Amino acid sequence: MAIILDHVNYIYEAETAMARVALNDVSLQIPDGQFIGLIGHTGSGKSTLVQHLNGLMKPTSGAVYFDGKDINDPEYDRKNLRAKVGLVFQYPEHQLFEINCFLDVCFGPKNLGLSQKEVELRAYDALKKVGLPDEYFYQSPFDLSGGQKRRVAIAGVLAMKPDVLILDEPTAGLDPKGRDEILDLISELHDTLGITVILVSHSMEDVANYVDRIIVMNKGEAVFDGAPKEVFSHYKELEEIGLAAPQVTYVMEELREAGFNVNTDATTIEEAADEIMRIFQ
Repeated sequence: MAIILDHVNYIYEAETAMARVALNDVSLQIPDGQFIGLIGHTGSGKSTLVQHLNGLMKPTSGAVYFDGKDINDPEYDRKNLRAKVGLVFQYPEHQLFEINCFLDVCFGPKNLGLSQKEVELRAYDALKKVGLPDEYFYQSPFDLSGGQKRRVAIAGVLAMKPDVLILDEPTAGLDPKGRDEILDLISELHDTLGITVILVSHSMEDVANYVDRIIVMNKGEAVFDGAPKEVFSHYKELEEIGLAAPQVTYVMEELREAGFNVNTDATTIEEAADEIMRIFQ
C-alpha cells in the first residue's frame, strides 16, 4: 500500500493577499513497511504534508496516490483511506473524549460498521499492543499520565488496523523517560506489525536510533531524503536551516579533527562507542 506524492503544492489562503506556500513541489515515494522520520523546524511544512497523506488536506496542485489510486478523486473512498492511513496528532490526548479508555478506543472501529464483538476485540487488542495495564482500561483517560494518554490515543488508531501509522510529534511535552518509552513503543509496533511508520519530529536525537530513512523539510520542500548516516553527513547544511545532527555526529567530527582516524558516520551512542573502541584496540 505504497504512498506516492507527485509534485504536490499547497498554498494557504490561495488567491488572497495572505497567500503562503506551505508545500512546494514535493515528490516522494513511501514504500510499504518503512520507518521514516519526517524532520523539520516549526513552519517547515511537515505537519501540512502528513495531513495530505490521508486526505485531510487537498493539494492546491499535484496528486497523492495510495495503492495506485488518486486519493483526491471524487469517487475515492476517503473513509476507508483514513482507516488504512492512521494519523495521531500532536498532543493526541486532545483527541480523547469518552468516559473511559476502552470506549475511546472503540470509537474508530465502531464507525467502520463492525459488529460490537469485533469492535471490542479490536479495542482490547490495541490497548494490549500499546502496553496499557488492564486496570486502566475502564478509567477516564483524563486521569492518566501524559505518556499513558499518548498510548490510548495511539491505540485508538491501531484499532482501525492501519497499513500506515503517522505520528505528529508524539513525544511533545513529555519528560525524557516518557519520551523514550513512547519512541520504544513506536519502534516495537513497527517491528511486530510490519506497518509503515512516519514519525514527525523536530529532533534528530529522537529519530537517530529508530528510523530507516529521514526526510528533512524546509520552507515547504523536501531538502534531504536518505538513510540517517547520509542525511547527518550534511550536518553543516542542517545547522543552516535551524536543525542539528545528533550529538554523537559532532563528537566523531571533533575526534577526526583532533587526529583520530575514526569513521564519522556513527549516528547512535552504541555505534560511536564501537568505533572509538576500534581505534584503540
